[in-house]
Amino acid sequence: MTEIPDDDKYRAPALSKGLDILEMLAGESRGMTQVEIAKALGRTTSEIFRMLMVLRQRGYVELSDDGDRYALTTKMFEIAHKHPPIRRLTAIAGEEMQRLADEINQSLHMAILHSGRVLVIAQVDCQDNNITLVRLGAQIPLFDTASGRVLAAWKEERALAALLEAAEGSEDRRADFINGLPDVREKGVCETPSLTLGGVYNISAPIRDFSGQVVAAMTIPFVERLSGTSIKTIEESREALQNVCRSISRQLGATAHGS
Repeated sequence: MTEIPDDDKYRAPALSKGLDILEMLAGESRGMTQVEIAKALGRTTSEIFRMLMVLRQRGYVELSDDGDRYALTTKMFEIAHKHPPIRRLTAIAGEEMQRLADEINQSLHMAILHSGRVLVIAQVDCQDNNITLVRLGAQIPLFDTASGRVLAAWKEERALAALLEAAEGSEDRRADFINGLPDVREKGVCETPSLTLGGVYNISAPIRDFSGQVVAAMTIPFVERLSGTSIKTIEESREALQNVCRSISRQLGATAHGS
C-alpha cells in the first residue's frame, strides 16, 4: 500500500475545511448554525460561510426551514451507493431481504462498517401494521449494535485493533463488546437484547464476499407481537436469516473459498 505523504506541499486547506464541515455535520442530526460550526472548528465565520456556500451549491448540505441551521443532505449516501461493491451487495440482497421479512413477519436491515461506526445500507419492512426499523443511512456507534459484533468478530488482530481505536463508547461498552466476540465466532451469529430499545431482541448474521471476508451484517430487530401476528419464533427466524445470508454470500462468490 502506498504511504500517504505528510509533506506541506501536498496540503489543500480549502478541501480540508470542506471535509471538516462534512465530517462534523455527519454526527449532528439537528444540524448546526454557521457560528456553531466555526466555533467547533476553530475557524472564522467568513471562512465557514464560503465553504458552506460551495457545499450547498453542490448539494451536500442544506439549510433548515428557518434558514438558520445547516445539515447534510443524502448526497454522500447516494454517492456511496454508486460505488460498485455496495451497489452489487444491495442489488443482490434486496429481493432476498424482502422475501425474508415477509416470511418471518419481521423488519430487517443490512449494515457495513464506516469510520468506526455501523452504517445501515439497506432496510426492509414486513407487512405487519407494527414494525421496528432502523433508518436507512443511519450511522450507529459500533458497541451499541449486534451488527457491529458480527462485522468485528472475524477480523484479524491488527484490523480489529484499528477498528476498536476508531470506535467511540464507554469502557464498559467496549469491554462487553470485546468479550462477546468469541461467542459470535463460535455460534456464527449474534443474538442479544437491544442496547437501545426495550423489548427488542437483535439477531444478526454475517455476509461474506468471494475472499471469505465478512463484508456486511444482516440483522432482525425481533419483536414479539401481542396481537398474535408473530408467525415465526426467534429460533425459526434465526435459521431463516442464516440461510438468506449464506445465499447472498454464495452469490458474492464466498463458496469459492469454502465460506
